Amino acid sequence: MFPGCELPVPGARRHSRPRWNPADYAANSSVQESWARELIAKLKLRGDEQILDVGCGDGKVTAALARAVPKGGVTGVDASPEMIRFAQSSFSAKKYSNLEFQLMDASKLSLPRKFDVVFSNAVLHWVSDHPGFLRGAAAALVPGGRLMTSCGGQGNAQEVFLAIRSILRLKQWREYFRGMDKPYYFHSPAEYEKWLPRFGFKPLAVRLAPKDAVYPDPAAFEAWLRSTWLPYVQKVPDDLRETFIKTITDRYLTRHPADDSGQVHVRMVRLEIEATRI
Repeated sequence: MFPGCELPVPGARRHSRPRWNPADYAANSSVQESWARELIAKLKLRGDEQILDVGCGDGKVTAALARAVPKGGVTGVDASPEMIRFAQSSFSAKKYSNLEFQLMDASKLSLPRKFDVVFSNAVLHWVSDHPGFLRGAAAALVPGGRLMTSCGGQGNAQEVFLAIRSILRLKQWREYFRGMDKPYYFHSPAEYEKWLPRFGFKPLAVRLAPKDAVYPDPAAFEAWLRSTWLPYVQKVPDDLRETFIKTITDRYLTRHPADDSGQVHVRMVRLEIEATRI
């Protein structure tokens, strides 16, 4: 996660896949969607590109990419069967003839055709094997193809983790988190600067980008915790889950109160990668 804020996870293993609620995520991911639109703008698309969206989730960003390339095509892949079913239902082939979705692990990309762009937003911090992702992305790209990704980077959401850590020490909650798997993988630019050339990429920009994630009120902040902090939330029994989320929210707001308009701010750090396939 980040120096000094690792949770006590003796004998940690790779984390099991979260059980996503796609409709809940779709309704509470406006911040992630705004970051995706910033990333798409940087692509300066012509409109005829073939794009691979890795970690397509509920499909709304993938559909935005498909609208941006009416003469091209977009394939969205995700490791969550629930997300893929939701995306296929929400953005059907009848409405989007240049869009398809497939179930696939980001670290085990294997596709029969090549792409001009590999795109990924707010996903790779869930992936334990980033070199595996880069190996697959390189194989999926045409020579000169572009890699454009953004995910949680070193130091991401540090204040939220500190609030959670303080809660997990309490007797009421700590029994649910003994031996907890490592939940996220937040890397630094130095690691990617080493990995990119190894897998045939020319780095164009490798940077940590601070972001202010703004939630309109504490209820929206709670909804974000509920829909995306699944490695923690899903450790708690169903009948205690809302109490757990409220306890985290109260602890966070004690240290980081809402602003004068009632908005809740979270300091995020994105690891942004731009590279070309050699």
